[in-house]
Amino acid sequence: MTSLAPVASCEVTACAFNDGACRADAVTISGSTGSPTCGTFIALDVRGGLPTAEGHVGACQRLECVHNTDLMCTAEAVTVGGDTANCLTYSQE
Repeated sequence: MTSLAPVASCEVTACAFNDGACRADAVTISGSTGSPTCGTFIALDVRGGLPTAEGHVGACQRLECVHNTDLMCTAEAVTVGGDTANCLTYSQE
């Protein structure tokens, strides 16, 4: 693995890091087994993060995901969506 998996899209408009797309430098995928969520999600009335939308997955805590190798996401890209900021690219082994 030579680069971090990009966040291809994030539909969670309530997140302070979403300003048309994910503007966090790196997100962590966390949550419980079978329910992977973006651990970087934060609901605030302000927008923050990078000036451009270039979010990536910095770490993945979902060991059972087929895209997880050594706590890093190996998917080509991830999509985050739903009311609770779910990782929609997650696929259980």
